[in-house]
Amino acid sequence: MVSPTSPQFPTLAAAVTATAYDAEWLAHRYDPVQDAVHLLPVSRAVHRTSIFLTEEHLPDDLEPLVLPRRAIIAAAPPTAPLHFVFHSAFCCSTLVARAFDRSGWAMGLKEPTILNDLIGWRRRGDKGPDMASVLDDVLTLLARPFAPGEAVIVKPSNAINALAAPILTLRPESRALLLYAPLRTYLGSVAKKGIDGRLWVRVLLLGLLDDKLVDLGFAPRDYLGLTDLQVAAVGWLAQQMLFARLVERFGADRVRTLDSERLTGNPAVAMRRLVTLFGLDLDDAGLDAIVTGPAFTRHSKLEADFGIADRAEEHRDAADTHADEIAKVLVWAQAVGAAAGVALTPPAPLVEMSRR
Repeated sequence: MVSPTSPQFPTLAAAVTATAYDAEWLAHRYDPVQDAVHLLPVSRAVHRTSIFLTEEHLPDDLEPLVLPRRAIIAAAPPTAPLHFVFHSAFCCSTLVARAFDRSGWAMGLKEPTILNDLIGWRRRGDKGPDMASVLDDVLTLLARPFAPGEAVIVKPSNAINALAAPILTLRPESRALLLYAPLRTYLGSVAKKGIDGRLWVRVLLLGLLDDKLVDLGFAPRDYLGLTDLQVAAVGWLAQQMLFARLVERFGADRVRTLDSERLTGNPAVAMRRLVTLFGLDLDDAGLDAIVTGPAFTRHSKLEADFGIADRAEEHRDAADTHADEIAKVLVWAQAVGAAAGVALTPPAPLVEMSRR
């Protein structure tokens, strides 16, 4: 099965030989009906400049190569070290992924679409191959090194957080950062995005409900009576509960949590500890290059100068504009969390947090 849009590969064998060892053939989509992987030619430079690895942000002239999953996996090389940044959104996760773009050391993959395909497939309950086998193979394809000695750091969309436990089970050598924003900051981020942010948190909650990750004492009809920011808080609490369970299941040696304010408040300490968690070597000069480089000094979405002070000011503006609504939802969310046994700060912090 070689895509007719890729005439440069006249046979399946030629296509597999040309792409299996090449990380710049991104495993982009998975089709469970055909049990096929769609590969896109994405250079490292395009990885670097694309906000996410999605159709919206990748060049629109890339032609897919469609290969049988088993064929490409049979020829795939030994994998690179593979680690993860799972997150609850609006918490600098893209910044972290960008920080791991250093040739010869690591590469960060920002929200590969193929993982979203898997969670969508699972939610629909469609027929197809054994999902654990497919997930295992997708992880193999994502872990192809860009250069010898490099690790791969995957920052998925938070839509796939229900797959975090299966992923860590399938990859016992992998480690994960669980990154989140403080609830006040999260609510401000949602509110400042207007109707788009308010609709997004409702879509997120629907996915969390489909994944059976919401256990906060609500009946189904109760959600219809919640305001937009209450819905946002429910989604945030559900993800905090998931993060705590991941730490309990896999242990602090493999899984650590981080508050985005601790990350931006002391990036050198946070990044040093994250590098250590992932088992990577980095000297002081390399660390300084990261924390003074574009990941921490330019906006990850707008590609404009945007440092830590700018980020803090943006959050203050959002909090001030929606202060009354945020304050009321915070009190409500704290009561909901307390009743359900959900701590507002999860265990195993990568950097010790100040009291809130």
